Amino acid sequence: MKFTAAAIQMLASDDKAANLAEAARWIRQSAAAGAKLIALPEVFIWRGDKRREGAAAEPIPGPASTAMAVLARELGIYLLAGSLLEEIPGSAKAFNTSLLFDPSGELIASYRKIHLFDVDLANKVSARESDTRAAGETVVIAETELCKIGLSVCYDLRFAELYRELARRQADLIFVPSAFTAYTGKAHWEPLLRARAIENQVYIIAPNQFGKNPQSFETYGHSMIVDPWGEIVAVLPDGPGFVIGEIDLDYLSRVRRELPCLAHRRLN
Repeated sequence: MKFTAAAIQMLASDDKAANLAEAARWIRQSAAAGAKLIALPEVFIWRGDKRREGAAAEPIPGPASTAMAVLARELGIYLLAGSLLEEIPGSAKAFNTSLLFDPSGELIASYRKIHLFDVDLANKVSARESDTRAAGETVVIAETELCKIGLSVCYDLRFAELYRELARRQADLIFVPSAFTAYTGKAHWEPLLRARAIENQVYIIAPNQFGKNPQSFETYGHSMIVDPWGEIVAVLPDGPGFVIGEIDLDYLSRVRRELPCLAHRRLN
């Protein structure tokens, strides 16, 4: 079985209406190009001053998630709403939540980012996601008519145990929607994506933000699709747009059959 997937690249701002319009434009264009599975980047609907994150958070269902459901149903696609800030009743913090919709517009999977990005980098980028966001606790995999799909978000990429657990649960494809920093991206983005694909024998779809947001750190771009042999199927180095690539489940099965490393594991 084969199908076409797309990863969308954006530079989101704190203007939700503008972000939604841009996301919808790229979703429509990638669907018109034949994509049946389309993914947006992390915090695609709002990215601004962290002090305003609480005000920017939404319930689920809410305006952004409803708009994504409508688009999925209208276009008859599986749509990953990369992530949005999910309101937590009674808390000033929000979850960073990734949502997967099926072609009927039904929400079939919701994943709250487990690993929070609290770092002080040499290029003077400092981030404290835990100041404004709460960590999720649940590993999430979705059964779809296309394949089994695992969910993750951005900084999760550095934690191999999450991806091994998704592989143990028989994921065929794993999403990594991101707003990966330019500084770390130059060194680590491609190697980590390829490693997670190779060691777990899965397809990786990694839509990323790109460029300079005046209220946040610069992001790396290079949205890509990686196959289970670690080959880059498609990549968009910079700028807004999307990449499309073929997901070949017969090829995935052949890789796993010829090099059955997942079956050879001795430590669990």
